[in-house]
Amino acid sequence: MKEKQKQLRKHKNGLCSRDAKRLIQELTERIEFALGYSDKMHLTALIRRVFDKGIQAVRNEERTVSFREAAEASIRARMHRRPSTCRDLRHFVRRLLRVEGVENRPLRDMNSWECRVILEQAFPNSKHSYNKGRAILHSIFAYGQRQEWCSDNPVSRIESQAVSEIEINPLQPEEIKRLETVVQQPTHQSMRLSLHLMLYCGLRPQEVARLQQKHIQWEQGRVVVPGICSKTGGGRVIPLRKKERLKSADITIPRNWKFRWKQLRRAAGFSSDQWVPDVCRHTFASYHAAYFRNLPELQLEMGHRSSDLLRTRYLNLPQVQHATEYWR
Repeated sequence: MKEKQKQLRKHKNGLCSRDAKRLIQELTERIEFALGYSDKMHLTALIRRVFDKGIQAVRNEERTVSFREAAEASIRARMHRRPSTCRDLRHFVRRLLRVEGVENRPLRDMNSWECRVILEQAFPNSKHSYNKGRAILHSIFAYGQRQEWCSDNPVSRIESQAVSEIEINPLQPEEIKRLETVVQQPTHQSMRLSLHLMLYCGLRPQEVARLQQKHIQWEQGRVVVPGICSKTGGGRVIPLRKKERLKSADITIPRNWKFRWKQLRRAAGFSSDQWVPDVCRHTFASYHAAYFRNLPELQLEMGHRSSDLLRTRYLNLPQVQHATEYWR
């Protein structure tokens, strides 16, 4: 009878009394050795605390979600950002989810080796895409850490791939003249302000497309680029140089901006293969540095945190006479 009761207790608890005694003895010895407790009352209370803390720690370790759930929650948390940013985010997450076996992986179980393989399979052909995918994957795990779905960010141990920058030459005077001649035509006149902002204020095409009329402060002779319009999210104020070449009627940003910008370039004789993205911004930076010789001022107008990027990427100094002609 006693043997049957003993077997029943073992079946119900999963442990027989002998195993339970051994565990309690081992736990007691460890606590006495580590903390020096020998008083029976204090020791009993401490054992209860260790049990409670341990159960909670195990629960936290096992609490997680699938990678898909974490990625989708991370996207929802950033839906307040610009529509173009949200589109990019969803596009890169879709590419990550296409990797076989990733979708249903528990977030807490994923390690840096696995994340590296995911990035290599999702973005095999472009270092720029790999690095952007790495940044987005890092943000998913960072969000998961805040939700306590994982205790570690394995992407932190993955290095970005080194990208060699291609030298971009500024537009030559005759190329600038072609653009400015075409923009005077009735078909392209709505782009006069846009071209001016890219060539003489250094704005990125995407920033120009997002501007509104209120951001052009005509009387003060300046352009205000708010954070919501800029690439990096930081606002800046830029002098509206060569303002006399514009009329107040030109202060407009047309609809279908990307299409109109492409049509203007094509009319000026630039094919899609010939045109280098952001070449107007490079032109502005190069001629500004050659003529004004004021890197701190140029850094502020470009919206850079330091002048290092100017020196390593943007500065391709043209001939001095070309810079003088450009600004005068």
